[in-house]
Amino acid sequence: GAHMTLVIVGLSYRTVPIQRPDTPSITHTAARAVMRRLAGEESVAEAVAISTCNRTEVYVRTDDVSVAEDVISQALVEATGISHGELECTRYAYRDQRAVTHLFRVIASLDAMVIGESEIQGQVRDAFERAREEGSVGPVIDQLFRHAIETGRRVRTETSIGAGSVSVASVAVDLAIAGSSDDLADRHALLIGAGEMGAATAAALVQAGVGRLTVCNRTVSTARALASQIGGAGIAFDELDAALADADIVISSTDAPHHILGHGEVERAMRARPGRPMVLIDIAVPRDLSPDISDVPGVVLHDIDDLERVVEVNRTERMREALRAEEIVVAEVERFQNWQTGLTVTPTIASLRTHAEEIRSSEIKRMNGWWESLSQDDRARVEQLTNSIVNKLLHEPTVRLRDAAVDGDAVDHVETLRHLFGLEAVPGK
Repeated sequence: GAHMTLVIVGLSYRTVPIQRPDTPSITHTAARAVMRRLAGEESVAEAVAISTCNRTEVYVRTDDVSVAEDVISQALVEATGISHGELECTRYAYRDQRAVTHLFRVIASLDAMVIGESEIQGQVRDAFERAREEGSVGPVIDQLFRHAIETGRRVRTETSIGAGSVSVASVAVDLAIAGSSDDLADRHALLIGAGEMGAATAAALVQAGVGRLTVCNRTVSTARALASQIGGAGIAFDELDAALADADIVISSTDAPHHILGHGEVERAMRARPGRPMVLIDIAVPRDLSPDISDVPGVVLHDIDDLERVVEVNRTERMREALRAEEIVVAEVERFQNWQTGLTVTPTIASLRTHAEEIRSSEIKRMNGWWESLSQDDRARVEQLTNSIVNKLLHEPTVRLRDAAVDGDAVDHVETLRHLFGLEAVPGK
């Protein structure tokens, strides 16, 4: 049986050139087609294709690495529409331990655009399920992916790699939620301006369960278009005062060159709503909201600097947790490799024992006609004696082979042992 190698070929946001805004990705249907095609290949024993919004990766177990890499590349070209030349420049390929380490780091979200994002675990699990449905998974890749999913789970439960928001929009939502005792469902959010950051923040608020959303913009059609996208009402600037008096959370992100709200307007709004606090978040550059707004009683004002400070603290915290996650990955890769090496060692020990037992029992059979008088008890003693000789002879090689498996250099020993004892080729490749 030829030696099998684990190979991964992939494309991710890390390798795709900047001028290409999107990572060439494949749909789930295309991923299925890739796996079906690979499963039919002579040189490929097992295959899984992963596709997420910013990575596409194919894992295979093969006895001919260069053929497998070509076949995967061809399949990726067909599935993504990327050209051969571009694929050559942007693809990465890892083998064996590096491939295992890569998968475990991907599922631990250590290789993600946003370290600690949690979507990747589900995406890997789905890819594995699809591969199993396509019948392209065999014993090693099955174990590899189960082990990867377990690694992802350990990283989630034993580190806080996903804690703390690391985008301005999600920090804004955290601050908006923190700024009031009311349930978010009872609160009214007002977005002034339809800028990208503001829109992202408003969408995040809606997702977090804010009760009502109003979008106010100079061009009312723009306000209505955005409001209908994320669920809310669109109004023009001349309705701003009334909306402000009713708003619990205000997010401002216009591209106006000057302040659009000052102390006066906000104080007037607060008089119209006694006893209801207001959180204002200014994500515009230059500033939309005058700093003296924070002097109005019952008002909390945050600007983009506050938000970016929180993001920075949280990002640093995630980096610290990422170091702990890397340690988990290293330990799990080693555990997987011990399992894999055990695979090569165990059948060899078994066939060595079978070989020895065949010699022992056929020799006893051959001697059967030679005994002049042999009682039942003596026969049992001969059995015991010959068994014990075989066990003692095999004890040391067995122990050493298992030790070598743990140290990771068993493969050479296995081949030597098989050669010296004339054992048949390694079972099951």
